[in-house]
Amino acid sequence: MRCPTTNFQRKKKEFIVHKGTEAPFSGKYNDFFEKGFYHCKRCNARLYGSDNKFASTCGWPSFDDEIKGAIKRQKDVDGKRTEILCANCGAHLGHIFEGEGLTEKNIRHCVNSISLIFIPNKKEPHIAKAYFAGGCFWGVEYFFEHKDGVISAISGFMGGSMANPSYRDVTHGNTGHLEVVEVTYDPVKVDYEKLVKFFFEIHDPTQVDGQGPDIGEQYLSAIFYKNDDEKKIVHKLIDILKTKGYDVVTKVLPADTFWKAEEYHQDYYDKKKQQPYCNVYKKKF
Repeated sequence: MRCPTTNFQRKKKEFIVHKGTEAPFSGKYNDFFEKGFYHCKRCNARLYGSDNKFASTCGWPSFDDEIKGAIKRQKDVDGKRTEILCANCGAHLGHIFEGEGLTEKNIRHCVNSISLIFIPNKKEPHIAKAYFAGGCFWGVEYFFEHKDGVISAISGFMGGSMANPSYRDVTHGNTGHLEVVEVTYDPVKVDYEKLVKFFFEIHDPTQVDGQGPDIGEQYLSAIFYKNDDEKKIVHKLIDILKTKGYDVVTKVLPADTFWKAEEYHQDYYDKKKQQPYCNVYKKKF
């Protein structure tokens, strides 16, 4: 004898499979702002980070960016709106809207709560962060965002004395900050040592005054470690590079507060559809 279909199962099918829309202000994640990640209810793929969720007052969970590669877009059946789906399993999530001026990114992913499952940071099974400075953060971010196992790469600043510095503050050279990329990654898919090796291979760790044509303190090569294990890995790899003839000048510093840079710096080369001009990959290990 078959078990009767639960009300939740019927609703899940209605919205995720048959592309329904929840009533506004009815979903559990509408007015919800804990730190963590939102996964697909059907396949558990990561879709959105809490840092990109905002209060839109529209009645549905709203995000102004997705985890790279997690979302698929297609024309809605009405021929007007753009539907968003989980790129992994095709589950219906909601719709995407542009030009509303609600955030700097000027975009809103309007998502059904029932299509999502939230996992707080403390319970995320596979997530870690690393911090790298290798010249202009545009290029460093570009390479890490296209690295297997990396969930996201964000351009920002670290190591200075000023709270919440702007790009203009840092370029004036009196805050002590470096242009840094925060790399969020899955340690099961790529470990910290592989990320550090990759970092050394996408910039010149022997240049003392910056990186390529970008000269100044904010462009120096540095790795900001979070614990002694990371510090040991960095020094081990620097020693290996020195035996290969590289006069490494990369600074090894304790991680400090990371300040995210302005929105126009994020995904710079992807937006411009260009390749980095001063970061190139060169195998060193």
